[in-house]
Amino acid sequence: MIRFGEWIAKHRLAVLLTAVLLLIPSAIGFLHTRVNYDILSYLPDDINTMQGQEILKESFGKGGFSFVITEGMQPREVRETAEQLKSIDHVADVVCYESLTDLRIPKEVLPQKLRDAFSKGDTEVMAVFFDDTTSADATLNAIDEMRSTVSKNCCISGMSAVTADMKHLTERESVIYAVIAVILTSIVLILTMDSFLIPLFFMLSIGFAVVWNLGSNFMLGEISFITQALAMVLQLGVTMDYSIFLWHSYKEMQQQYPDDKNAAMAHAISMTVSSVVSSSLTTVAGFLAMCFMSFTLGLDLGIVMAKGVVCGVIACITVLPAMILMFDGAIRKTAHKVLLPEFKRIPAFIMKHAFGFMTAAVVLLIPAVFGYRNYGVYYNLDSTLPPELDSVIANTKLSEEYDMNSTHLLLTDANMSRQDAVRMTAQIEAADGVQFVLGLPSLTGAAIPEDVIPQDVQDVFRQDGRQLMLIGSEYKVATDAVNQQIETLNGIVQSYDKNALLIGEAPATKDLIEITDRDFKIVSILSIAVIFLIIALNFRSVTLPVILVSVIELAIMINLGTAYFTGTKLPFIASVVIGTIQLGATVDYAILMTTRYRTERSSGKDKREAVGIALTTSVQSVVTSALGFFAATVGVGVYSEIGMISSLCMLLARGALISMAVVITVLPSMLLAFDKVIIRTSAGFSAEQKRHPVFRHRHAEA
Repeated sequence: MIRFGEWIAKHRLAVLLTAVLLLIPSAIGFLHTRVNYDILSYLPDDINTMQGQEILKESFGKGGFSFVITEGMQPREVRETAEQLKSIDHVADVVCYESLTDLRIPKEVLPQKLRDAFSKGDTEVMAVFFDDTTSADATLNAIDEMRSTVSKNCCISGMSAVTADMKHLTERESVIYAVIAVILTSIVLILTMDSFLIPLFFMLSIGFAVVWNLGSNFMLGEISFITQALAMVLQLGVTMDYSIFLWHSYKEMQQQYPDDKNAAMAHAISMTVSSVVSSSLTTVAGFLAMCFMSFTLGLDLGIVMAKGVVCGVIACITVLPAMILMFDGAIRKTAHKVLLPEFKRIPAFIMKHAFGFMTAAVVLLIPAVFGYRNYGVYYNLDSTLPPELDSVIANTKLSEEYDMNSTHLLLTDANMSRQDAVRMTAQIEAADGVQFVLGLPSLTGAAIPEDVIPQDVQDVFRQDGRQLMLIGSEYKVATDAVNQQIETLNGIVQSYDKNALLIGEAPATKDLIEITDRDFKIVSILSIAVIFLIIALNFRSVTLPVILVSVIELAIMINLGTAYFTGTKLPFIASVVIGTIQLGATVDYAILMTTRYRTERSSGKDKREAVGIALTTSVQSVVTSALGFFAATVGVGVYSEIGMISSLCMLLARGALISMAVVITVLPSMLLAFDKVIIRTSAGFSAEQKRHPVFRHRHAEA
């Protein structure tokens, strides 16, 4: 790698120019990468809810839908509003009393339950169907146009409206995420580095890598809004260590080559490549483990972040060295004393109370495991959005005034006899929590001939041999009550039509709960196994991987378990995101300390001296790394109004500090306690040491 380093040092101007030129296609790719705001769209295509969505779109020309609540309007004004909405591009149908009956059928003829479902006092509800999916660009644009079209006496609810608001909120906040992360991370670097200018080049180097990564997402077609929001801050947090390592290596090599900065940098690059590549493997492995989820949001986030780490490594060994050499004089002029304390007393205190820290870890493990297994989880994203958003206001109004919290769509055989259809509808209406059933059987029943219903209205509910029904529920999405209701409804409709499909946000979320519960267990085991294997091969040891992974898993359990004791509900993806990212990114803290312990111990030093040296030499690096990760994520966690983004960033920030504390205090205790076993089950130690682990070479004593 020396030759590679020499080439970078010699051609630094060309390297920088190439890096800048790559920003152009990256920026174009970033601007043309679609962002998906629909979490449910990442469910497997072969499950019933997803297949039903596809049938709904192909047969009925409908995808997403929203409810529009009107207030203080006369019937003809409501009808005019419905016609205005139907004229908007990508609005497929508008369903309300006025549009269904053309004002020719008195409301009194309709079933009371159906009248109450769509009319309360001076308010009315109309269902608006779109010709594309819930989060499609066409649907979200239609929502925006609807809002600019309808009067102030109307509000728009539903998942498509929530998604539109989330899109605008994310677009407004994303740039601020980056600014906050850069500012806070720069403050940490100023405190921990020996130059006021070097943090700028760290940020620029990582910025190049971030833009390359985000631009290359164009090849994926689209990415989720969660991935887009987390990619910048996570890439900054997990790859900053690489820049710090290069800078420290360069400073070290300058002592050997004081008059040749190119040679110093070449050797620094060589050292960095070997260390950073091996270090990044655990992080990449953690991200790639998420790719094995059947819920493909994991694939989305895993690929983007693994790619980001690779881009970070490339920028660290090419762009950053080139900038440092180009501005070496300015960096020297802004040199200052490291402001972060050296933590000289902490290692001695930890070594003195090693048994106490080990005992504390064992005691803390009990509540940590209990909290980890019992913290609350939420699946519906709109529950954590700002209450002043238009869609949240509309959903609240729909819930409070109509007691309608979710809506299911039912697709059944259109050739079902009218008698069976009416009987099935009656059974559905009688189910607990069902507010109404809207379909041809409920419109006609026994009192109204079907021929009275206009043909265009019949076409809304019957196409290609299938009929469509809307089922309003008083139960909220992702609750036990609505999941039990879905089971009940499936049992009813399956008794009349084996091929019937119940779809919508609540049924899809029920699938999400079941699928992710299985996925997350698999990914957790896989990430632990892969990182275990990497550590085992790196140290050529059986016991060290167990110790290192156990230490970080304790930190993860403390992190997630804290939510239980604080009464905080976490987003459903918290366990897999934290379980893989915190493990993959912060296990490096443990690897750094263990590497030095192994070096000192294999050279003949006794266990206390080896562990003491490892702790003393590692503590500042671990603190610096953890503070950098914390700074990159905590600001976003505090600022973001999107509950899922805020929760994940706060968890990552807290996880970095917990991992830091556990590695500094518990790991040395474990290395001391299991020293004999480590030596006997690890390569790199002499036969004499394996027989007598306390053996100390004379030359080491000298």
